[in-house]
Amino acid sequence: MFQAVTKTLSVTSTSPVCRGILLGIRHYCKKTPTKLRVSEALSGADLGANVKVQGWVRSVRPQKANVFLHVNDGSSLQPLQVITGAELSDPSLTFGSAVEVTGILKKSPHKKQPVELEADQINVIGECNPVDFPFKIKERHGLEYIRQFPHLRCRTNAFSSLLRIRSEATTAIHSYFKENDFVQIHTPIITSNDCEGAGELFQVEPSGPDIVEDEYFFSVPTFLTVSGQLHLEVISGAFSRVYTFGPTFRAENSQSRRHLAEFYMVEAEISFTQSIEDLTKVMEDMFKSATEHVLAHCVEDVDLFHKHVTPGHRIEGLKFYILSTLRITYTEAVDILNRSSEKFTFPTDWGCDLKTEHEKYLVKHCGNTPVFVTDYPYDLKPFYARDNQDHPEPIAAILDLLVPGVGELCGGSLREERLDLLSARLEEYLDLRRFGSVPHGGFGLGFERYLQCILGVDNIKDVIPFPRFSHSCLL
Repeated sequence: MFQAVTKTLSVTSTSPVCRGILLGIRHYCKKTPTKLRVSEALSGADLGANVKVQGWVRSVRPQKANVFLHVNDGSSLQPLQVITGAELSDPSLTFGSAVEVTGILKKSPHKKQPVELEADQINVIGECNPVDFPFKIKERHGLEYIRQFPHLRCRTNAFSSLLRIRSEATTAIHSYFKENDFVQIHTPIITSNDCEGAGELFQVEPSGPDIVEDEYFFSVPTFLTVSGQLHLEVISGAFSRVYTFGPTFRAENSQSRRHLAEFYMVEAEISFTQSIEDLTKVMEDMFKSATEHVLAHCVEDVDLFHKHVTPGHRIEGLKFYILSTLRITYTEAVDILNRSSEKFTFPTDWGCDLKTEHEKYLVKHCGNTPVFVTDYPYDLKPFYARDNQDHPEPIAAILDLLVPGVGELCGGSLREERLDLLSARLEEYLDLRRFGSVPHGGFGLGFERYLQCILGVDNIKDVIPFPRFSHSCLL
């Protein structure tokens, strides 16, 4: 349109008025550059165009005639190189400052970068004093150091990579369930039940001048949810495949590298199944699908972690995870532990629960690959687990998925749908089994533990944007 108008004006008239209109059009178009994200600029699709990029300065390199900047806006691990004349240099143009850059996107003569932005205008939107800024331009800060600055650590390469990986993994999990005909259910965060039965709950109480003391807001004591399982079981009475993905809370008084007070859980429930294999297939396929998606869409980000944050953890190893997962029974696991020369802190007798040290040893023994452990002693697991009456020992139809570096990642079970057996366990649970009950099962996956697994991160506080744990300061 612009080319047609300008061509008509230039051909049909040389009057001062037309020339003024023509100059006005060109001036207007020059002042309205195409706004691009850094990732879009790096793709090179707008070469030769007048563009605008907004972001934060990752490096400044002044020279006699030119100034070189690296600008990033979080859309890519790689920054965009900006080159401009020394006349546009500004004392406030420092590492960490927020800028808006306008100029022509050109192919770069250097092999390490596909394009560069030749700037004709740089506006500093937000200044940053590099002396006071806790992250320094030429230093590679460890996860423990940047953990001290939860409000700023997203500015670092490592944590921005983590957030992009976390986003893609979330997308991958939702996509897997969508493609396999699961219905997403938004289970409540405020609940009156303790699904896990461990008593580690955050109680919810209202506050305000009009609140009546000693009177429950919901007529019963209420808590932050520890699991969406019971609500999924309700919906599984009408939908054969359901899942939820949201925050859960545990009031564990612990500051260890394995515990958070708030974390995200992926939970699913499948109706009309009496087979542990149905659960293992969904758990395994979801794990593989999410991992394949992350490797396909976050290669540079994952590689950054494996090279500089968790050296020794390699992409090739993640591809090995995508192969078939091993399966052993609890009895076989105990036998492996008792035949080993390892000195364990906790006992390994049949009937004892598997601890983290046992889980990690089993993964190592099986070749550092994910492994399912099934058929646990009935007394070790929740009341709702299905009793495997065909076994000579009191065995429950339960499974755990153990993965390298973490131990237990997923836990699941067939649910006890037989009313006569369940009635001896919990009277209040009966209505879900009394009216149209079907054989069903489900599982839960700790999302942060999944990220620990694929990235090799040792501390769970380093894979969530704002970690909440005992005695921590909240942002």
